[in-house]
Amino acid sequence: MEIRQLRYFVTVAEEANFTRAAARLHLAQPGVSAQVRQLEKELGHPLLDRSGRSVTLTEVGEAVLPYARAALSAVEAVRQTADEFTGLLRGHVTLGLVSGAAAAAHAYDLAAVLAGFHEDHPRVEIALTEDTSERMLTALHRGELDIAIIGLADEEPPPGISLQVLVDQPLVAALAPDDPALTEPGRTSMRVAELRDRALISLPRGTGIRGVLDRACAQAGFQPRIAFEAAAPLFLAQLAARGLGVAVVPALPAGAASAFGLRTLEITEPRLRGRLALAWRTDGPSSPAATAFLNLLRTALTAPRNVSSTSTLPST
Repeated sequence: MEIRQLRYFVTVAEEANFTRAAARLHLAQPGVSAQVRQLEKELGHPLLDRSGRSVTLTEVGEAVLPYARAALSAVEAVRQTADEFTGLLRGHVTLGLVSGAAAAAHAYDLAAVLAGFHEDHPRVEIALTEDTSERMLTALHRGELDIAIIGLADEEPPPGISLQVLVDQPLVAALAPDDPALTEPGRTSMRVAELRDRALISLPRGTGIRGVLDRACAQAGFQPRIAFEAAAPLFLAQLAARGLGVAVVPALPAGAASAFGLRTLEITEPRLRGRLALAWRTDGPSSPAATAFLNLLRTALTAPRNVSSTSTLPST
């Protein structure tokens, strides 16, 4: 019995699919399947039922799974203990970024943070992935991500997740200068109810801002009519400038609205906010490397630089 066979078995059990498990392990699917079958042959029992559309555990597999996980944890503990004596930190850290967050991340110089951590801990491998906030929260719960930068749709953090808010800014309606809503001189705000029946330009479902918008519209008694959606707020603003609808985006940096040829009105009744946050499991990352990286991020991502570029709109 080999440690890698246990790791492959556990991963397939968690993914309920050999192809997804192989992708997660960065291996070819036939190799993963062959090693799991070799483990089953050695144990003398099938551990996985492959007859359905998804892979499920057999009765023996259910009984074996906790011990396989414990064995993998023990092996990792051996490595960590040995590394403590040599002052080394190694391992694998997975960081998730909400779609389009790279545009906002440079306000904190995230690239410099990553470079500094790599210089201090060259044996730690860092994997970056981009996805929606909803899917990354699921990945955090399942242990597929160690840390994520997500957009928040709710006031309270999800159960089992801890947060550090990085960006908290009002949401605005970005409109072309000839929009009928701008006929009133000196107007600075727009009620949520006024978005009813308007063509809206928004971030995709699963992002924090879209969740905030959908919830506010539902509370006002209507379903938003989304004409266009895209992951980059910068592109949403460009669509609004073409008169294709009302873009719901974070407040634009100084001068950005005029640079796009847009007018912005703060959304009120209720006031909507876009929040970007660092997220991790409340019980902490699973490895010393991930813990060290989280501690660095929590310190480094506290006071973003003042940025006026139009390319820094966060996708939350």
